[in-house]
Formats: sequence, C-alpha cells, structure tokens
Amino acid sequence: MALIEDLVEIALRHGAADREKLTATLREASRNQLPLLHALLDVEEIDENGFYHEIAMKFRIPWGGAEVAKATSELRAKLPARIALRYQLLPVAAEDDEMTLLTSAPFHLLARQAVAEAVPQRVRYALYTRKGILPALRQVYGIGAETFEELLEGRSVEDDIDLGRTEEVNVLDEDESEEASVKKFINQIIREALRERATDIHVEPLADDLRVRYRVDGILQEVPVPAQMRRLQRSVINILKLTSGLDLGEDRRPQDGRISLELGGQPIDVRVAAIPTINGESMSLRLLGKEVFSLERLGLDEEYKAKIRELLAFPNGIILVTGPTGCGKSTTLYTFLSSLNTKERRILTIEDPVEHKLPGVNQSAVQPEIGNTFANLLRSFLRGDPNVIMVGEMRDYETAEIAIRAALTGHLVFSTLHTNDAVGGITRLLDMNVEPFLVASAVRAFIAQRLVRRLCIACKRPATLGDYAPAYLRSIGFPAEYEEKIFRAVGCEACRNSGYEGRLAIMEICMVTPTLQEMITQRKTAAQLRPAAEAEGMRPLRKNGFDKVAAGITTIEEVMRVTSLDLSTLDE
Repeated sequence: MALIEDLVEIALRHGAADREKLTATLREASRNQLPLLHALLDVEEIDENGFYHEIAMKFRIPWGGAEVAKATSELRAKLPARIALRYQLLPVAAEDDEMTLLTSAPFHLLARQAVAEAVPQRVRYALYTRKGILPALRQVYGIGAETFEELLEGRSVEDDIDLGRTEEVNVLDEDESEEASVKKFINQIIREALRERATDIHVEPLADDLRVRYRVDGILQEVPVPAQMRRLQRSVINILKLTSGLDLGEDRRPQDGRISLELGGQPIDVRVAAIPTINGESMSLRLLGKEVFSLERLGLDEEYKAKIRELLAFPNGIILVTGPTGCGKSTTLYTFLSSLNTKERRILTIEDPVEHKLPGVNQSAVQPEIGNTFANLLRSFLRGDPNVIMVGEMRDYETAEIAIRAALTGHLVFSTLHTNDAVGGITRLLDMNVEPFLVASAVRAFIAQRLVRRLCIACKRPATLGDYAPAYLRSIGFPAEYEEKIFRAVGCEACRNSGYEGRLAIMEICMVTPTLQEMITQRKTAAQLRPAAEAEGMRPLRKNGFDKVAAGITTIEEVMRVTSLDLSTLDE
C-alpha cells in the first residue's frame, strides 16, 4: 500500500492529474501482477523521463541512461528473447558472475522470477525509461525474435492480425505451429511498419540472410531481424506469396498480388510485388491505409492554394502533374478529385493499379492482357458522359491525343508525366508528336512537385551562424533575407532520432498563359520557355522549397536532396 501511495505522489508531480484514477489503476495492476509503472504510463500523460528519474532517486535504483548504448547483438544470447521482450528487459553487460539488465518495471516480481530461472549468474538491475528501452530491444533482438525462439523450441503461437485463412494444401511441408509462427512474424513486421508510418516494406533475400527495410518519409531504413531469420527465409517468402494470391510454383517471373487485412478496426490494403533476383524472390509490400485527401495535407501556402482552386474551377482542359516516381503525384491527383467529388459531377479514373478507393468515384484499373489499356479505356470513358477524367499516366501519343480531344470537348482531365520540371512537361508532349497548337489550347497548367520531410516540431532548432557558409548559400540561390530563418534537424524520441516527421509537397505551377501559348505554338525550346514562365508568375521548385525553409517547416538539406541544380533558377 505504501508503494502505491509513493508512486501516485510521484506521478502527480510529473503531469498526472487524477489521484483516484491512479490509485485504482495501481491496485488493479497489483492484483493482476502487472507492471505498476507501465500501468501508470498507459492511463495518464506523464513526463516519463522526470518520473523515472525520481523513481530511481526515491528507491535508490541505479540509473541506466548511460548504459543503454552498451546493448549489442552479442548480448542477446545471454537472455532469452521471450523473456527480454515480454518483460522489456535489456541486457547491457554480462560478466562471469554478474549480468546487468535495464528495466522500466523494477517492481514486477514475475519478471524477476523469470530472469532468476533463466540466468545462472547474479543479476544487477538498473532503471531506464520505457521509451528508451523499447527501441534498443528491437535493435538487439530484432522484430519478431520471440516468435522464432518459440518456433525453434516447438511452441505454437497465434496470429495477432488476421492474414486470412487458406484452404490450400500446405506446400511448404511445415506443421501448423511453424506456419502460424511465420505468419505471426509477418504480422509483427507489418504492425511495426504501420507504427513507424512506413509506406513500403521490402523483404530482400541475401546470400546468407534476409534483409527487411521500411521506407519512412521517403527514406529507406533497415529493420533489425532475428539471427534465426536466415533459417526460415523461404517460409517467409512462401507465406507472403500464399496470402497475396501469387503462384507458389512460379519464381522466375515478376508477380503482383494483394493482401487485405485489418488492424485496430481499420482496413489495410497491402499491394505485393514479387521480383526474381539471383538470391531468390524479393518481396515489396506497399501499405495503403484509409487516407484523407485535402489541400491542407499537401502543405500548400495560401498563394498556391489559390492557384490550385483557380485550376480546379476550370470547366475543361488538362492539368498535368509531373515529377519522378515517388514524388506524390498520385496523392495530389486524389486530392484534386476529392475536392471536385460532388453529387453534381461524374468522375471516372483509369489507374495502374487503383491505389486508393474514393467513395463516389468510378475507378478502373488497366488490364493490358485483355486490351484494357489507358488509351482504350479512355476512348470508352468518353461515351460514359463524365465531367472529370483522371488518367494515371500519359505514356504514349495515343493516350495523350485522346485526352486532349476529351479536354477540347468539354471535359476536365487530370494526368501525370515523368519529367523533371513543369516546363519539361511541354517538351515531353511535343516529343510524343502532339501538335503544338493542341498542347497550347488544351493544357491549363503543368505542376511539378517533390516531397520534402517536415521538421520535427519537438526538437528542431534555429541554425547558428557557422552552420552554413555564406558562399554555399549564394551558390544554391538561397535568398539573403531568409538567412536568419533557417532551422536544423536534431532528432529526439518523438521522431525516432531522425529530426523529421511527415512530408509535404513543394511545387512549381506553370500556368499556360496566352504568352506561353504563343511560344508553344512556335515550338520554343525549354530554355526559352522557362524564363517566360517565371515572368508569368511560376515560382521554381527550389525557391518554393526555400520558402518552406524560411517558414521553419523543412531544411535546406531536404530541399537540396529533392531538387536538381538548375542555373536558371539562381538569382543573378
């Protein structure tokens, strides 16, 4: 009882507000033999670092903050994964007669009993925060380590996410416990990816191992996996193929499939691609959850929002979004469609494949094997009385020609092109042999975009005088008036030490004005079109990025990472 009262008082000093709720929570946790400190953190907003520091001082428990960095993969053999991960115990040192464990639940008797049974030497406990221990545990043991340990010991496990039941014969020649364990490991990989806000998971076989990587905010990050993984990599690949509807007997050709699952009541659509490599099949999983598409999500300033609204108000014409793969073109198009999606408009889309389902929008996927190409579907769409059409990509003259015809006959058409900048979209259409007068009369705007990572608001800091050399800032065209407004990425627990959290778009919007229309019909070059477009109000990608830097939203490094050096964009 005295322990509970002490913990309540400490919690109240570090952000908790409800004494009765805290007391009831601790008593319930004590009756059920659950970790008392974890129970407190789960029900109240508490300053975890200050809370744990006071616990350490009050109960004279050594503080392990400096020791967390000592945790290495060599120590994982000293404490079984099932104990380390279940009770959140991190081995940081192991001598002949003593092992040091970091714990965030020092009063949990069941954890101490489990350690006493598994570890022959004396154990020294040190206290550290739960937020600090969990990432280190994943790094040392790897995601799903307890699953593989249970599997190799012959234990059975249950799935946490339902990957779907299959009636096929077990072609892997595995017993049910192994298949269930591998499924559980895949579940853990997907669940962790969603927690990290990853958009893609790559499962890649190496010569003697299996590598797992997440793409978070556009950057690939390797995920620690258990050492036992290499023994079961074939099973992991086969289970992924089986649950996504791929042909298990085909490993020489690329295949595409899908997995539909549910997590926390939310549907998650997983697009799966199997790619043959010299070490086996590489699996790519694109995670597609329920998205909300709005102009606010794109991170546009008021000037750009006004331009986009002006474009969306056109009754007809083509609006083209340009940029490389992965720059968010599809998200931007979905945002435009969502803004126009009213009961007065009939919207049809042609996609390869359909990534997100928009309620009220008629979406079709191309199927070249049965003749449903972009061009053929678009030709059929014109007979379906649409107001708005979205074509996933203009890949050839035929598709471009039909889209232009649709725009000239009263339809508003959205599509994408793979070009480096907005003006490059003009020359790309001309390279497709589209007549210049058709480009000039049908296209309303070319929008080039890139995605930059947002600074973490919890840890960003202003740049100091010596962070950037003035000569460097001048060489990249950074405006002198912005030099006092630069922020740097730092890294903290909130952003997992990356310094960034989330992404936003930077754009250049080239409106096809009468001046540009005349130049296009005269077949002017891109070098001649770009200065004219800027004179007509187009703000280059990099300068729009520097506006975001001055607003404290992103960094110079991010803008430079996604924009190529274009001397025409630099100030004189």
